[in-house]
Amino acid sequence: MYFIDVQGTLISDIDKSPIRGSIAFIEKLNEKNIPYVIITNNTKKASKSFYDYLVSIGFNFKFSSYLDPLMLLESRVKKDAVAAYGAEEFLEVLKKMGYTLNYKNPKTVLVAIKEDFCADEYAQMIEFLLGGASLIGMHETSIYAKNNKRYPGVGAILKMLEFSTSVSYDVVGKPSPSFYNEALSMLRKQNSSAEFSDITIISDDVKGDLGGAKEMGMKTIFVTSGKYKSADEILPFLKEELKPDLVYADMQEILETL
Repeated sequence: MYFIDVQGTLISDIDKSPIRGSIAFIEKLNEKNIPYVIITNNTKKASKSFYDYLVSIGFNFKFSSYLDPLMLLESRVKKDAVAAYGAEEFLEVLKKMGYTLNYKNPKTVLVAIKEDFCADEYAQMIEFLLGGASLIGMHETSIYAKNNKRYPGVGAILKMLEFSTSVSYDVVGKPSPSFYNEALSMLRKQNSSAEFSDITIISDDVKGDLGGAKEMGMKTIFVTSGKYKSADEILPFLKEELKPDLVYADMQEILETL
């Protein structure tokens, strides 16, 4: 049984095209009736729109096997008085979901990702947090890769804000326990006896996705087709207990082991 990441794992961070072996891997799982859930930290497109995009480029899986943070947001964050930070696409999605954006006296500071955060935005976040707003991240990625550049991920930004203000934060998407528990509930519709110890999670984010998954008892596979150019960039610096169980170049290499 599998949890499978999307960006950098199934599709390229560069052009959003399928990564080598990724479509065939999903087809093999379908063929063998192996349970899986596609788990992504997508926040730039409405959930169904991003799912439809994945299907349009060749992936064959049901929406009932897809989970992203936007699908859990309404249960975690009230819709009034939210100071949201991220790409314009993310802000537009929030508005369509009925969220009221407030940059004067917000109750919640909500952080997603974009590549061009500026110091003034961080300063505004800090003022709101020191004024009593809560801090929530859409996910806790370590690195954001775009246009052949790597930026601090939402997780890195959350930790900076926590250090600056002493305000603790919650996370909606990966690797929060609530997100993984929801994914497990979805997996149990395919196999009612599924437990975290039965699941192998595949991701290119060895810190933001796999570390939290490993702490919950999952087996972990790190692919170097996304955020990192090689395992040597990150693995030597991880605590031993958080290192992935297996490392592969891409989904094609994992496919060859099935």
